[in-house]
Amino acid sequence: MKRVVAPVILIGILAFYAIEKPLFEEYSQKIPGTPVTFDMTPIEGGTFKMGSSSSPNSDEKPVHEVKIDPFWMGTHEVTWDAFELFLDKNYELAISEEPIGEIVDGLTRPSLPYLDMTFGMGKEHKPAIGMTQYGAIQFCHWLYLKTGVFYRLPTEAEWEYAARAGTDTKYFFGDDFSGINEYAWTAENSEGMTQMVGKKKPNPWGLYDIYGNVLEWTADQYDAEFYQKSPVDNPLNPATSLYPRTVRGGSFKTPAQEISSAKRFFNDPKWKQLDPQIPKSQWWFPEAPFIGLRLVRPLNPPSPEEINAYYTAAPIADY
Repeated sequence: MKRVVAPVILIGILAFYAIEKPLFEEYSQKIPGTPVTFDMTPIEGGTFKMGSSSSPNSDEKPVHEVKIDPFWMGTHEVTWDAFELFLDKNYELAISEEPIGEIVDGLTRPSLPYLDMTFGMGKEHKPAIGMTQYGAIQFCHWLYLKTGVFYRLPTEAEWEYAARAGTDTKYFFGDDFSGINEYAWTAENSEGMTQMVGKKKPNPWGLYDIYGNVLEWTADQYDAEFYQKSPVDNPLNPATSLYPRTVRGGSFKTPAQEISSAKRFFNDPKWKQLDPQIPKSQWWFPEAPFIGLRLVRPLNPPSPEEINAYYTAAPIADY
């Protein structure tokens, strides 16, 4: 029988870790009981112009002003080094230097995939791929239980704000796509596979692979007309159906000319065509070796009740 994580336990964890407000600076997060770490960089809050007036894509219009609160963002996409600890409890037990604890042990985890979810591209220091948005959120839940720190997916607005890094050009390095080779793994230079994170140059705010390598989940439902009604402050279009949901950044399969800070992508049910399960898996896209995630941690976290609601929202069945 699966153990249920009680809200009161989550509240206690948060209260313990929230005694002292953290300094708003770059830090390395160690996953307790393991040698695995990942880096987070601070993104100062501010106002920017979201969208693109020069793009041929109507869903990037109109350009509109958005105000963003400060947050940390992962300097790299989440790698298999961390994700596999969540995916496979036996692996976590084998690598852990201490007991993983009842709360973590009782967390519902993904079913082990029946396919090689690396698609032969390897795991070490490479981005974890193929998970659904629900799976990405549950990884954040596992991290919360391990660390006491609230991690989540970025909103679409947070992602674009961080990718732009204070610029208003098509790319954070200008408008000429020919310079993208220095910063991103795309269809032109990736050799058809994911690459180790951090091998290209970062953007001005210290984010590696924000373009290319793998598409990155956001928290938003995709709506081609959302910009026409988007609020100014920290906009979010809450996801209420499985399709389409917004992903950003392009991947190793995306042509460089199709990537930009404003470019919006979305998930597709075709990514599950090979899935033999009925209903289809809530955890995996067996035909999406190009989708991953990057973590966000808000400077001012939500209430314990809101955190619990975020992590424990029931998945939507996919038939």
